[in-house]
Amino acid sequence: MNRNIRIAIYAVIAIVALYGTWSQNLAYGLTLQGFLPDAKANPAARSVTIDIFMMALSAAFLLIYEARRLGIRFVWAYIFFGLTVAISFTFPLFLIAREFALSREASAARGIAWYDYLGLAFVTAFIGWLYWYTLFA
Repeated sequence: MNRNIRIAIYAVIAIVALYGTWSQNLAYGLTLQGFLPDAKANPAARSVTIDIFMMALSAAFLLIYEARRLGIRFVWAYIFFGLTVAISFTFPLFLIAREFALSREASAARGIAWYDYLGLAFVTAFIGWLYWYTLFA
């Protein structure tokens, strides 16, 4: 598939995901006070919530690896906004950045730094806590 078509598809997915998630978040209200308890209100809600958490964790590891391999900047912004805005929005944005990085020589590529490991440990612990909270709290 042509790179420009892939970029266009990723952009459409990101826009639709942003609208779909934030139209509901704004309708719900911007507080976590009721959101987290409602995210575990029944088995269906817990299943979807845990699915999203685990997808976000898997994506965080992939984003770090690919960003460092290809020299993509600001990878932690994608992870931060994936956890605070919506992973379904930021992951396609990262895929767009990845397409651009693949189209040029990745001369800025470097290995994973100590702070990447630290950040991934933090993200893993945070999602682990959310997982525990959703199932057991």
